[in-house]
Amino acid sequence: MHPDVSYPREPDTPVSHLPFSPAVRVGQLVFVSGQASVDPSGAIVSDTFEGEFRRSVENLSKVLQSAGCTLKQVVQTRNYVRDVADLPEFNRLYREYFQAPYPARTTITGCLSPALRFELECIAVADPTKP
Repeated sequence: MHPDVSYPREPDTPVSHLPFSPAVRVGQLVFVSGQASVDPSGAIVSDTFEGEFRRSVENLSKVLQSAGCTLKQVVQTRNYVRDVADLPEFNRLYREYFQAPYPARTTITGCLSPALRFELECIAVADPTKP
């Protein structure tokens, strides 16, 4: 493994039974895998769109924290919204967590299983002084 590559993970980071790392840090770049509305054990928590959105972003924040980042250091998001009718609410909620100048963003609809309403992943730039 290259010395600039790490796989940060805190004990309260949600786990998954799927084969992926929650985050990979390469130098200052942090790549975060898709975060959904799951509890710490990885079990899906079904909710309203807003509830699932907020839980997903909270999980994203936990993963970023383990890599020495916050939402303010996110430079790109990829968002997956099950129902196109939820896009207005998605945009309203997104503005609560991300402010101008906004990260680069891609949003895809109609791509999630019926078990999830929302999922997001991101790329962030970590402070070089924090491991």
